[in-house]
Amino acid sequence: MDVIDALLMGLLQGLTEYLPVSSSGHLAIASHFFGIEGEANLTFTVAVHVATVFSTLVILWKDIVWIFKGLFDFKGPGMNESQRYALNILVSMIPVGIVGVFFKDYVEMIFGSGLLIVGICLLLTALLLTFSYYARPRQKENISLRDAFIIGLSQACAVLPGLSRSGTTIATGLLLGNNKAKLAQFSFLMVMPPILEEAILDVAKGVTHGVEAASAGIGMWPLVVGFVAAFVSGCLACKWMINIVKKGKLVYFAVYCAVVGVALIVHHCL
Repeated sequence: MDVIDALLMGLLQGLTEYLPVSSSGHLAIASHFFGIEGEANLTFTVAVHVATVFSTLVILWKDIVWIFKGLFDFKGPGMNESQRYALNILVSMIPVGIVGVFFKDYVEMIFGSGLLIVGICLLLTALLLTFSYYARPRQKENISLRDAFIIGLSQACAVLPGLSRSGTTIATGLLLGNNKAKLAQFSFLMVMPPILEEAILDVAKGVTHGVEAASAGIGMWPLVVGFVAAFVSGCLACKWMINIVKKGKLVYFAVYCAVVGVALIVHHCL
C-alpha cells in the first residue's frame, strides 16, 4: 500500500463510516481493486476505524461530556438522564459483543469471501433504508432499553461487509419510531466502545506477535496518511449525516446502495 492508496482509502472510510452505504463494504471493494490483502489490509482497517472514533469524539464531544458528568451524579432517587443513556449504550453493545466473542473467526472468513457477499448486503441495506423511509410509526421522544437492544442486534448483523452499520441501526431505530435527531446521535455513540475494544485487542495481538508481523506489508506513512484522511473526512461526514437523518433523506442512499450492489453482483457473475 502506498501513500496515495492510503489517502483514498482513508477518505473512503471516513465518509462511508457515517453515511449509510457501508464503510466495510467500500473498504472491501477498494482493497479488491487496489490489490491490498492480508495483514496489511487488517492493520490499515483497524487504524482508520479508530480515526473515525476520534472524529465522533470531536463532533459529539458535548454529548459525551454530558454523559460522563451525569454518570457519576448519584443525587436523588433513581437514575438520571445521563445514566439511562449510558445504560442504553451498554445494552446495545451486548449483541455485537456476543458476535465478537463467539463468531469472530466466521465473520473474518466472510470478509475474505469476495465481492458477491458485499453486493448482496448492499441490496439488503437499500431495502432497509427504503422501508424506514416509507414507514411512518408514531414518534417516541426517548430510546427505551428494549429499542436499544434491538438496535444493538441490528449493529451485530451489520458486521457483514456491505450491510451499513449506520444505515442499519438508524433505519431500525426509525422503524421502531424513535426521534430522528436523537437516533443519529445514539447510533454514532454506541459504536465507539466496540471499535475501541477491537482496536485494543488488535494492538495487544500485535505486541504479542511482534509489531513487525502486525504491520506487515504497510509502512508508517501510509498508516498516518490514512488515519488523518479518515479523521478529517469522518468529522465532515458525521455532521452531514446528523442533518440528513433530521431531514429524513435516507432513501437517496438506498438508490446508491442498490446500484452499487447490482454492479458488484454483475461483476462477480461476469
